[in-house]
Amino acid sequence: MGMQTEHCMLGGLYAITPDGLSTETLVTLSEQALSGGARILQYRNKQASPQLKEKQAQALRQLTHLYGATFIINDTPLLAALCNADGVHLGKEDGSLAHARSVFPKGFLGVSCYNSLERAEQALRDGADYIAFGAMAISLTKPNACKAPLSLIREGKKLGLPIVAIGGITLSNAPSILDAGADALAVISALFDDPQPFTAAQQFSALFERKQP
Repeated sequence: MGMQTEHCMLGGLYAITPDGLSTETLVTLSEQALSGGARILQYRNKQASPQLKEKQAQALRQLTHLYGATFIINDTPLLAALCNADGVHLGKEDGSLAHARSVFPKGFLGVSCYNSLERAEQALRDGADYIAFGAMAISLTKPNACKAPLSLIREGKKLGLPIVAIGGITLSNAPSILDAGADALAVISALFDDPQPFTAAQQFSALFERKQP
């Protein structure tokens, strides 16, 4: 079973940390994103050692507590449990939801569904709490990622899970993605590569305010 009370609240700017930052830089940039309005922060670092990952995750956990933001760990249910994260996000190489739930029973689980409605349907059956579609455009982080059409978000809405859009999202294409029904926008480059992550986060967050009825 998914955690229905938790996943219904998932929405807004979803900041994902880039690889290779020092802990000091990571915390500084993440705080700018959170103070600018990011509601969700995912720690993603494919390059760090397990020890550095735990140190950085603990630092970001404290930061998200300060800002009342949701904290998600990429890939690693054990690390999510160790640092008392709110959730863990799984790609297709990251093991089953059942295993993640056994290691991390108290948090919620998100699943990358790429450009596949079938994968999203399977994630729902397996107990996912949210699903992610993308890349929505050419992604600087994953330039060879498959492209997901806006129609997939519209179809995915019928599953009843919150939808995160990811991949190549910018301030210019974000409005159409939100109009298609995305609940959250996952952003790396357009946020953390910006000279002013605080201002970029404010601008993305303002799009959600305009979306409110």
